[in-house]
Amino acid sequence: MKKSLITLAVLSSLSVGAIAQDYQAGDLVVRGGVTNVNPNSDKSGVYVDALGGNTPLSLSVDDNSQLGLNFVYFYDNNWAIEVLAATPFTHDITIHDPQGISSGVFNVNVDGATLGETTHLPPTISAIYYFDSDTAFKPYVGAGLNYTIFFDEDFKKAPKSLGFNDLSLDSSFGYAIQVGADYQLDDNWHLNASVRYIDIDTEATFNIGDEIKGSADVDVDPVVFSLLVGYKF
Repeated sequence: MKKSLITLAVLSSLSVGAIAQDYQAGDLVVRGGVTNVNPNSDKSGVYVDALGGNTPLSLSVDDNSQLGLNFVYFYDNNWAIEVLAATPFTHDITIHDPQGISSGVFNVNVDGATLGETTHLPPTISAIYYFDSDTAFKPYVGAGLNYTIFFDEDFKKAPKSLGFNDLSLDSSFGYAIQVGADYQLDDNWHLNASVRYIDIDTEATFNIGDEIKGSADVDVDPVVFSLLVGYKF
């Protein structure tokens, strides 16, 4: 009986040790799951030459969730390089007009209307540092660079009927920071959760009719939440 208890204790310690094992140099991790891009709630002012420059009009961007992917390569048990990817995110762009200026210009108040939408890809590469851990919980921090590409920008049908056209958003280059953690389920599989901030600033330009030009400096600056399942090769 005593021998059986000793054997069980040894096997249990080996099992825990396997789960708690730190990452090693050369490990490659692939993750997939849900990623939510939540832009900041600040509204961006709109500049229109024909309305005297700066206007009370403003724009905001809503959030969107997509399939998130990332790939992590370990240089040692602490340091790794992570590449963040995802399926394209599509965001509605809302126009705000608290003073009703649009009523006199378009004969209708567009406050709160969905002006248009844009799709983007935010590939991000980061250096991440895993803290030493003797448990299945593996916390880390990271910092890196982001390049966001906007495409398929377009106005909705109603704004088009008012003369809005040629919506365009510039690509953005900025920094990214994050905190996250893995929870090891076994030698290969783990759950991952992370929160990151990405510096995304873009200039939106558009036309109203054939001659009126407008623009807005949009600070997207989203908080990005990810809940993923990972596999270590």
